[in-house]
Amino acid sequence: MRMTMFKTTGLALLLLAGRLRAQEAPVHLSLRQAIDTSLRYNQDLQLAGLDERIAASRAREANAVYLPRVDVSYSALATNDPLNAFGFRLQQRSVKSPDFNPDWLNHPGGTADFMTQLQVQEPLVNLDQAYQRRAARQEAEMYRLKNNRSREYVAFEATKAYLQLQLAGDAVGVLEDALRAAQALDRFTRDRVNQGLLQESDALNVQVHLHAVETRLAEARSEVRNASDYLSLVMGKPYGTLYLPDTGSLGIRPPAPTDTLIPDNRSDLAALRAGLEAAGLMIRSERSSLLPRLNGFASYQFHDAAATGFQAGSYLAGLRLSWTLFEGGRVRNRIATRKLERDRLASQLTQQQRQSQLELTKALRQLEDAGYRISQQRLAVTQAAEALRILEDRYEQGLVNSTDVLMAQAQLSQQKLEFAGACFHYHLTAAYSQFLVAAKSH
Repeated sequence: MRMTMFKTTGLALLLLAGRLRAQEAPVHLSLRQAIDTSLRYNQDLQLAGLDERIAASRAREANAVYLPRVDVSYSALATNDPLNAFGFRLQQRSVKSPDFNPDWLNHPGGTADFMTQLQVQEPLVNLDQAYQRRAARQEAEMYRLKNNRSREYVAFEATKAYLQLQLAGDAVGVLEDALRAAQALDRFTRDRVNQGLLQESDALNVQVHLHAVETRLAEARSEVRNASDYLSLVMGKPYGTLYLPDTGSLGIRPPAPTDTLIPDNRSDLAALRAGLEAAGLMIRSERSSLLPRLNGFASYQFHDAAATGFQAGSYLAGLRLSWTLFEGGRVRNRIATRKLERDRLASQLTQQQRQSQLELTKALRQLEDAGYRISQQRLAVTQAAEALRILEDRYEQGLVNSTDVLMAQAQLSQQKLEFAGACFHYHLTAAYSQFLVAAKSH
């Protein structure tokens, strides 16, 4: 009986797919497909896209500061007030000599007026609103950058979920190898017991080990289903699909990132700077609200005594210069509030930069340690496999007992699992490092 060295788990994963759920056909999925699907269907990313579109809509709404406002109205009025009744007739241009009769002037009776009005208001000089418009555009840019960072994070989460699925599959492959080895040892031991060459206790020890491996294998298969469900969550897909990842890629080291500093144009940092710019513009807007405003207005009216008439038309146009001199200190308090909000954003930006740099430095150290651990674990697997081979030969010759072989088998399985874990940790740390140094998408 010979045990093989740690190998790729392609065959093991194919066997796993048939054993986990016979009624399900596993779906092969590459890392690129997982990332692309996540970027398209992830629910959190769709919410971030909605926030970006809402901010862009607010920015377009702020364009009204330069656009005219046009209103059309229709009014039906009736009165017996002497002054208004005479005014109605003047507006309708229907005044005649009998209308100056004192008796009619004092007692005009019911008089009706139907007015159709077109009114236009044109903003001319409103500096506070101009700054608000620029602030709204900066806010839209901030949400666009936040959405970019959300996409980068979702891509990292998809990579993490995919690596977890690969690790779970590797664990199943290792334990299936261990199960086959334990079954072979069980058959060999049972034959020797039947021949009277070994004791029943040896067979019982092997049986205990076999049951323990079967239990761990069942748990590992459940982990594959759990990892598939988590990947479905990240990709925005329904639960229950069993995914079959690419095999062997965990043993290939991706290149380590060369950047050792957090880029200034990373999307989340650029978003905070856009927020700072928007806050500064809102402060200038509040200060500008203390300045005079200049607006134009014009209207055209039709007056008639009949509901459907348009007998008398007239226009009115002009400029309005207004200046609010005192608001009880409200503007001053709003400026103070805006400054505090700006200072908070500045502190948040500084803290985000420092924390990100700390995480990058830590991740690069961990990446170096993980690379060293991979080399050590690869050597440990080779040595454990050779030790098992020697003990199996000696066991067949009756020179060692079953406990020694079982311990060697358990050691080999453990080293293989630790090797898979070291590869997973290296890939995950490399992906996280790339996420930390991701530059802004244009």
